[in-house]
Amino acid sequence: MKFIGIKKVLEGRFIAAYNAEYETELGKRKIYEMCSRDKNITSLEELKREKCEAVVLIVTTTDGEKILLNKEFRMAVGGFAYNFPAGLIDEGEKPEEAAARELWEETGLKLVSIDEVLPISFSGVGLTNERSSCVIGKAEGEFAPSTSDEEEIEAKWYTKEEVRELLKQTNFAARTQAYCYWWARS
Repeated sequence: MKFIGIKKVLEGRFIAAYNAEYETELGKRKIYEMCSRDKNITSLEELKREKCEAVVLIVTTTDGEKILLNKEFRMAVGGFAYNFPAGLIDEGEKPEEAAARELWEETGLKLVSIDEVLPISFSGVGLTNERSSCVIGKAEGEFAPSTSDEEEIEAKWYTKEEVRELLKQTNFAARTQAYCYWWARS
């Protein structure tokens, strides 16, 4: 693949849309449509930057018997989907700090321990260069509505049996579906 260039075609409140032009190994020119939280990409180096922008929380009860899932309305799919709590990392925040803040904002729960922080990964490799960090831990407390009036979230603890049933009948974000499949069978 030979990178030719990148052009911003639209800038929104949170993301920008780009057309990235490249040449295949067989010499065919292609345009790849993508979006980014970076609104000023002008080169391949900027496209490949390593900044971590978001955090995903994989959280269980302190005894590990239940997993936390958000049933959240997502306009991009025109309905509700099950997903792990997640959100953007604020300027100057570490992923662990963002995880605790996002968990509280979306669910009212307190992050009481962090078991592991996975290496940075791509959030949606087919559509965006956004990178996220998965924080795995334990939480406790009482559920509360999201602190944002822009989010419609119903947070709940689920047993392995309940997760197995959800996997058969409802919409999931891909990363959440994959992890829940593994978790519910372990």
